[in-house]
Amino acid sequence: MVSVVSNLPAEKQLDEQAIAVWVDSVSQRFSTSEQALLRDACKLMFHSHQGSTQPSGECTVRCLLSVADILAGLGMDHETIAAALLHDLLNAEAVDVELLRERFGKGVAGMVEDMARIGLVAGIQQNLTQGADSQHAENLRRMLLSIADDVRVVLIVLAECLHGLRSVKNFPDEVRQRVALEVREIYAPLANRLGVWQIKWEMEDLALRYLEPEVYQEVASQLDGRRDERERFIADVIKMLQAKFHEHGVKAEIFGRPKHINSIWRKMQRKAVDIDQIFDLRAVRVLVDSIADCYAVLGIVHGLWRHIPGEFDDYIATPKANMYQSLHTAVVGPGGKNMEVQIRTHEMHQHSELGVAAHWAYKEGKKQDCEFERRIIMMRNWLELKDEESGAEDFFDRFKAEFEPVQTYVLTPQGKVIELPKGSTPVDFAYAIHSDVGHRCRGAKVDGHIVPLTHQLESGHTVEIITAREGGPSRDWLSPHHGYIKTARARNRVRQWFRHQDFEQHVQMGRSNLDREFNRLGVEKTDLDRLATKFNLQKTEDLLAAVGRGDISPIQVASATGERKQPLPAKKRPPHSRHKEKPRGEIVVEGVDDLMTHIARCCKPVPYDAIIGYITQGRGVTVHRRDCAMVNRLEAPQQERLINVAWSDQRTDSTYPVDVQVNAQDRKGLLGEISSVFTNEKLDIIGVLCRSNRKNDTASMQFTVEISDISQLSRVLNRIAQMSEVYEVHRKV
Repeated sequence: MVSVVSNLPAEKQLDEQAIAVWVDSVSQRFSTSEQALLRDACKLMFHSHQGSTQPSGECTVRCLLSVADILAGLGMDHETIAAALLHDLLNAEAVDVELLRERFGKGVAGMVEDMARIGLVAGIQQNLTQGADSQHAENLRRMLLSIADDVRVVLIVLAECLHGLRSVKNFPDEVRQRVALEVREIYAPLANRLGVWQIKWEMEDLALRYLEPEVYQEVASQLDGRRDERERFIADVIKMLQAKFHEHGVKAEIFGRPKHINSIWRKMQRKAVDIDQIFDLRAVRVLVDSIADCYAVLGIVHGLWRHIPGEFDDYIATPKANMYQSLHTAVVGPGGKNMEVQIRTHEMHQHSELGVAAHWAYKEGKKQDCEFERRIIMMRNWLELKDEESGAEDFFDRFKAEFEPVQTYVLTPQGKVIELPKGSTPVDFAYAIHSDVGHRCRGAKVDGHIVPLTHQLESGHTVEIITAREGGPSRDWLSPHHGYIKTARARNRVRQWFRHQDFEQHVQMGRSNLDREFNRLGVEKTDLDRLATKFNLQKTEDLLAAVGRGDISPIQVASATGERKQPLPAKKRPPHSRHKEKPRGEIVVEGVDDLMTHIARCCKPVPYDAIIGYITQGRGVTVHRRDCAMVNRLEAPQQERLINVAWSDQRTDSTYPVDVQVNAQDRKGLLGEISSVFTNEKLDIIGVLCRSNRKNDTASMQFTVEISDISQLSRVLNRIAQMSEVYEVHRKV
């Protein structure tokens, strides 16, 4: 880019006349009112910084003019150039934002405000080192984008960084390398993503020159001609192609560029080749309307210059994995100099620049981030429209809401960037640092000022957490109405802390809930350690705590108590029954297949009660509950008839009778209402026994109903228990 400032007097301090010459040179394309605004901005800038110098020793006025000059070279609008001239005034406390808004409009004032906010975090890059964590640099870039409410602010930042890189050529190596590393790791990739190639190429070349001077000199010495000579070569090629396309009636858009030194070096490393095997040191790109035109242009190019064998790729017929499409060919151009020609349609070009085949994503190897890419595409679209007389401003106003970031990037006191959802609080920040910091968080400072823990953080804030030596979070933090927590991570950490602290209480609650449910369902409480492993828990206390917290329901535990165990070796084979009664398919007798079984009427076991079998004479095996009173009263000889049985894993549609005891306050119609509960649950009532006590108006009812499993029984008991007259309901065993 040609610098107008370089043509101004060489004195350190520039006078108003020299500044007027600069304004006249860059404002010819602006209207009279826009030129007046630029002159007013120069006047305020000059009087605010007259006689001051930068830490580098450069005149502040010349420095600001140089930044504005870069933006003028990019074709930016008058407001952006004015904001570049004035961007340091708020940090220097020369004026206030209200004065800027009244004098230059809200657009300029807003950009100056954003630049002031960015200036407050300008020192964060000092943590960068060679080979530093790439995610840290990525977060720094994202933070800069999220601070900027106006896309044009990013361009001012890039221009300022480029000028800073130009200005350190005479500085000590340590300073040059620090500035070059900062630009290479943070700002050059940002310029690449935005498509600001003029800035990107110069940044990368200068950074390589300062960081690896031997490599830079080696590549530069092998190039045949200076960059300006290669640029003239490209311009001549474009003129030749335009004439040929016009002759053949092909409508095409042509642009080109000589490859810059850093890009050449990276390609040599990536492909492990010498510079004479790099054919795109000079390259032109041709955009046409159709695929047919792509191949027509290819024929014209090969007719003009000799094609280099082996250097042709047809990515239209065979697209890359990311759906990139284009024709690439290398030819020996004018003067015997090699050059590359890329040919594609406008649609292919749009896909390569803004779609999933975007150049920056491909080169940097970044994972897809839809939100970040959306903002980049919006910014690039605005930059493409900025040169149109109408539409650019409307576009920015229309899509300003889309430019709003959904993430916030804040800093630790050590300069580490933390990414949080928009609207996050200091509590979210504390838990993002470490769970222990979050638990002990008692207060916060933002940019050195005490703020409440519900304060919503903004990008660029430096946050310091005030912690206690010990203690834990407040239960109020979990309330969404109080606004302490935005992120799921922080909320989950707080819940985990309270779960751990309330463990003993939850164990007691779980034990009580299980005892009550087991008694109500008439289920025998077995080995809870064994049940804990079924729920992927380590011990009984963990199972009880899970029940107490509500993570596991008591009915889930009750249903698992009688699940089939590995049977013990059989003691004897029962006699075959002469009856033809069909055996129940859900019960397995150890060591015996297809043996007839039937359910005992005394205890009425159901899946998955703990059960045992009794070998009868002539009727196969009678299945009892293990805690059945009749089984417990058996004498020693009869106990030899007991055999291990278990519920089969293969369930059928069988039903089982159970007795349900209901005690309630008696009233007319109560029996019918309770019966309807069973009917609504599609349970058959096969017996009812009712007694009424007229002295105290109570009723005792025993229903015998057929159920399929314990869960169904639990559900119907819950519904009956909800009736206002019922004060006790349980399975009778």
